[in-house]
Amino acid sequence: MIHILIADDDAHIRELLQYHLQSEGYTVFTAADGKEASARLAEEQIHLAVVDVMMPNMDGYQLCEEIRRYYDFPVILLTAKDQLVDKEKGFAVGTDDYLTKPFEPKELLFRIKALLRRYQMVNADKIHLNETTIDRKSYEVQGHGKVLMLPMKEFELLSQLASYPDRTFSREELIQLIWGTDFEGDDRTVDVHIKRLRERFADRSGDFQIRTIRGVGYKLEASPQ
Repeated sequence: MIHILIADDDAHIRELLQYHLQSEGYTVFTAADGKEASARLAEEQIHLAVVDVMMPNMDGYQLCEEIRRYYDFPVILLTAKDQLVDKEKGFAVGTDDYLTKPFEPKELLFRIKALLRRYQMVNADKIHLNETTIDRKSYEVQGHGKVLMLPMKEFELLSQLASYPDRTFSREELIQLIWGTDFEGDDRTVDVHIKRLRERFADRSGDFQIRTIRGVGYKLEASPQ
């Protein structure tokens, strides 16, 4: 059973989402603010969180940062703000998706199902992107009659992006995930490694592409077949 946490200070939204999610067979936990949501995370196994940005005590950005620090499940931020700077902040703290109020509950359900499918790839030993396979055990990238052994940081960067297709990662987030918090370089390091990956896999655009999200960072898109 999939457990979903809804964190929103609007009781009407909590009740509306709880109704629709339970109708889809999900187990739903609710919280009226960030601190209550944090306590829920410590008590329950959560598989996905829907988090409002503007909440008392602890806002959605802070809660998202906490989830990224201690847990590994997808987050959807809900907000009345649709400015690019607000979305940039949301992706910078690690959200997987961003939905602006008002929204249709059905659209949220579509996004939840898509994220849950993507996160199932994270623990897999092999990630399949059409004809390209990323093997986490052998550190090989296979496909199209070739086997590539990438430099470790390039492999880790490609694996990170491929584990969460269509999720946008900020440069700062990728630095922390791949190079660690003690890294003393700057985010241009990410740009250099992305450039190398694009050059290596220029002939694989039919399998996947690494997109630049202007002003934010990068995401990997698997090509439709």
